[in-house]
Amino acid sequence: MSWTTTLDLQSQAMRHWTRGDILRSLAGVQDIFPLKLTLRSPTANEITNQFDAARLWIAQFAELHDFRVEWCEVKHRVLGAQRLPESIWLDAPLAAIKALGKQREARCFQTMVSHTRETIPALLPWLYAKPIRAVAFSDRWPSLIKIVQWVVAHPLPNIFLRQADIVGVHSKFIEQNAAILGELLDLALPADAVVGECNRSTQFCARYGFKERPLRIRFRVLDGSIEVVRGSPLADVTLNADAFAALGFTGINVFITENETNFLSFPTVTNSIVVFGAGYGWEALRPATWLHSCSIYYWGDIDTHGFAILNQLRSSFPEAQSLLMNRETLLAHTTFWGTESEQVRHDLKILSLEECAIFNDLRDNVLGDRVRLEQEHVGFEWVAGAISRAVRAVV
Repeated sequence: MSWTTTLDLQSQAMRHWTRGDILRSLAGVQDIFPLKLTLRSPTANEITNQFDAARLWIAQFAELHDFRVEWCEVKHRVLGAQRLPESIWLDAPLAAIKALGKQREARCFQTMVSHTRETIPALLPWLYAKPIRAVAFSDRWPSLIKIVQWVVAHPLPNIFLRQADIVGVHSKFIEQNAAILGELLDLALPADAVVGECNRSTQFCARYGFKERPLRIRFRVLDGSIEVVRGSPLADVTLNADAFAALGFTGINVFITENETNFLSFPTVTNSIVVFGAGYGWEALRPATWLHSCSIYYWGDIDTHGFAILNQLRSSFPEAQSLLMNRETLLAHTTFWGTESEQVRHDLKILSLEECAIFNDLRDNVLGDRVRLEQEHVGFEWVAGAISRAVRAVV
């Protein structure tokens, strides 16, 4: 039986709610009312053959309060005159809101629109475009408005978020709501107060002119003749990116490893340092142009993500070589194979032929289901031998 029920009417109305049409109509920026709903009625034969069911179907519409039912009288050849619903309407936004039980959400939206109109009218298009999403932020909206007002009054402030003196708002709140704030600030700010090349989701501070936490690089000196800290040979040092770039080393070996235990236990090597890697993203290393004169070795896990990180490193440092990420190492440590939870599926364009062959075998599960060898499971003697061979090859 495909006759329209009151639940069907609710579903039809809910689709308009989900699209935001009802709230936009409430705000007066769209007009979908009066809204006629789809009504599937029993045919004359169905009324004859299923009279009791048809009678109950008709009765449900007499109980509707927020929907307007238009009735018609038909003459049935067997049953005589019958009064049937002909069309069903929602006449106004408030009727639809009441029918759906969305009064609280509607009040929140109206309050948000009113507050925004009084404070930052430039944000009204966002409210009208995304009313349902807006309602989800209703409890945070006053604070979001305060932040936008402050940034509009202090464009490109060149201070840390912690230093923004906004009554009732702390910097953690700004960080936690950076995604929506980015959308709002792009509407409220003039173009010259936004650093357009910075992504609003991942580079919020840079895009809107706030200072960012300095990128830091941790490295260990592996040769006592390289002095970084006076009186402290083989120092373990953490510097910001600018200070690291100013070191100005030339012609040394630079090893990069992702695992802290491997970083700390890395053997001493002539004319070398080891850097504690940061996984995806090599922004901190890019200013250190002296690295291009060095022999760079990246040692990561033998899994799809390890090769993806190597591939990304090479986009900034094409001369980087892989270390201990070969088939021989992988097959020599089968006892320690683990399972990668989620694999990289896209092609990697900057791998060597050998690296690409291993990556493809891992990605395509040729060696087993999501095989991975974590770098800390590689035997120490095996590691020392590979490092020694790499350095001899350079010499």
